Amino acid sequence: MQGSYGPEFRAELLDLMRWRRDVRRFRTDPVEAAVLDRCLRAFALAPSVGLSEPWRLIRVESEAARAAAIDNFECTNADALSAYDGDKAALYARLKLSGMREAPVHLAVFCDEETAKGAGLGAGTMAETRAWSVVGAISLFWLAARSEGLGLGWVSILDPDRLTRDLAVPEGWRFIAYLCLGWPETTDDTPELEREGWEARAPALIMERR
Repeated sequence: MQGSYGPEFRAELLDLMRWRRDVRRFRTDPVEAAVLDRCLRAFALAPSVGLSEPWRLIRVESEAARAAAIDNFECTNADALSAYDGDKAALYARLKLSGMREAPVHLAVFCDEETAKGAGLGAGTMAETRAWSVVGAISLFWLAARSEGLGLGWVSILDPDRLTRDLAVPEGWRFIAYLCLGWPETTDDTPELEREGWEARAPALIMERR
C-alpha cells in the first residue's frame, strides 16, 4: 500500500528521531550545496495552516552579519547567566550553548505573519498557527539534516528584536529560530544538557478526559 511502511522502516525512523540532537560542537568543514539543498526541500514538504507556507529563510553568510549575531548571543547569554546563582550558575557557565563560531551554515528562520497565501484559513481564529507551522517545518528540516549525517543547533539565547533589525527583514516577519548547521564533531543519542546534568528527560505527559 502506497504511503504505508514496514517495521524495518519504522525502526529506522525511530532511530533517526533518537539520534536527532541539538548540536553545538561542529567541525568547520563546508557543507556541500547539493546536501544542503536536499535538506532544505523538507520545508516544501511541511504542513502549514491554510497551506500558507509562511516560513522565510535567510542564509547568514557575511562576516558582518555573523559577527552581529554572535555578539547578540554573547550579550544575551551573559544576561541569562546573571539570572542564576550558586551551583546552577556555575553549571550554566560551563555549558556550550552555541556553535555559531564553528558552524559553516547559519540560517535565520522567520514567519511571515502578513502573508496573503492561504487566505487566512485557520489563522483567523488562531494566528499563532502560522508560527507553529514554521516550527513544524524546522522539525522536518532537522530530521532531513540528521539523515545526511549533519548536525543542527537551534540558538534560542538571542534578542529577537535586535536580530530582526540587524538582518533588515521586512515588516511583518516574526523571528522564529537561528539555526547552525554543519558536520558534528561527535554524535550522541543523549542530549548534551542531560549528559551535563542540567536536566533529565521525562516521558510525555498524557491526560485523559472521559
